[in-house]
Amino acid sequence: MKKTQIIENIKKLNIQGAQNITIYSLDYIEKLINEGIFKDSEDLIKRLDIAIKKLIETRPTEPCMRNTLNYVHDVSYQKDFEGLKNNILSRIEEARKHFKGSDKKIVIIGVKKIKKGMKIFTHCHSATTIKILKEAKKLGINFEVYNTETRPRLQGRISAEELSNVGIKVNHYVDSSIIKALKEVDLVLIGCDAVLSTGEVVNKIGTQLIAEIADKYDIPLYVCTNSWKFDPVTIKGYDEVIEERNVDEVWPNPPKNVKIHNSAFDIIGPEHITGIISELGVYPSIIFIEEVRREYLWMFD
Repeated sequence: MKKTQIIENIKKLNIQGAQNITIYSLDYIEKLINEGIFKDSEDLIKRLDIAIKKLIETRPTEPCMRNTLNYVHDVSYQKDFEGLKNNILSRIEEARKHFKGSDKKIVIIGVKKIKKGMKIFTHCHSATTIKILKEAKKLGINFEVYNTETRPRLQGRISAEELSNVGIKVNHYVDSSIIKALKEVDLVLIGCDAVLSTGEVVNKIGTQLIAEIADKYDIPLYVCTNSWKFDPVTIKGYDEVIEERNVDEVWPNPPKNVKIHNSAFDIIGPEHITGIISELGVYPSIIFIEEVRREYLWMFD
């Protein structure tokens, strides 16, 4: 995929999921570095800065991509062009290995939450959650999935189709039937786009309602995520930017005096979250943040 296509596909949601967006952003940087059009080390860093800024602007509510690109950028400056180039490419490969290894750990931990005969609810399309459910099926655990279509982009259909393709029974609901669906289930597994310093979690719009209903009916809710989705800037008092998508996704030609709202994400309070499942283990939100600090101190510099 060309660099320009990567940018457009991230903007248009053709690339789904925070981690997938991050992996493609690494591909973008790798292509840039390998093009070999730089005058010297200074020019490389300048162009790298511009590229990272361009990628981050495609999706403002994606700390996973920001953290990863910052990790790639955080190399010791050196005038030796080849040395600098190789250091950046090495960081890209290290980041890829992190996600690949983390995925395996998260799946191993997440599968242990799924018991025979369970009815499991999920929302939108979380690649991490889907991997956990597929692995549970592979291990011979018999369960059903309940999920929502997730308007306006219908990402829930992607989840339903992927799960159905591996033989998992899926009960698919319109978004306004969330309460009806949740009353049927034993467990909620969701992904996330960001974890804030307060222990709050940012996920697809509709998740706050799901979390509050699950809490009311004592249904355990676990957030399945890579720890690099923690947003360290929130420690310094910055609010997480909640992306407002194009209103045409909802209603291209609304009547006069009808204002369309199309927030992409919700913020879920830690009191509604049973635990966060990451490569570091299963922890309540606040303890999860301390574990991230202990493991990845560079995020907090």
